[in-house]
Amino acid sequence: MIIETGRLRLREMRQSDYAALCDILQDADVMYAYEGAFSDAETQAWLDKQIRSYQTYGFGLWAVTLKETGEMIGQCGLTLQSYQDNQVLEVGYLFQKAFWHNGYATEAAIACRDYAFDKLNAEEVFSIIRDTNTASQKIAERNGMTVAGTLVKHYRNMDMPHYVFSVRP
Repeated sequence: MIIETGRLRLREMRQSDYAALCDILQDADVMYAYEGAFSDAETQAWLDKQIRSYQTYGFGLWAVTLKETGEMIGQCGLTLQSYQDNQVLEVGYLFQKAFWHNGYATEAAIACRDYAFDKLNAEEVFSIIRDTNTASQKIAERNGMTVAGTLVKHYRNMDMPHYVFSVRP
């Protein structure tokens, strides 16, 4: 286990989490900011990338599980993202639709922000969020973040405007 909150445990994902990860990444409603659900191959590549990130950096997107049941309901964690010619530490999150509107994403995101400051000695933490993803923007705001800039990502053959949120300790 990496992080524990009042209701959640965050831990490294493993291959046995593939089915739960499919419940997230293969749901078109969850993945609307990515312009659609992932294929089996894209989901496996996503999982492989997180496992490599744990080995390389000691962090990545972690499995978010309910303390009461151990069920994986989402993923939240820290990744490195490009912004203004730098690699910045980003808090990212994606949750199964069945668990939206329960405060889980905010609870996990705050814990990841605190982990970045307390364990990794980060000077600033970011969340880079698609301009149409108002739900994730609200989570960033509840995480103490404000808009610090914008950028455009090119993904799936289209330009996608994003807001860059950030917070300092």
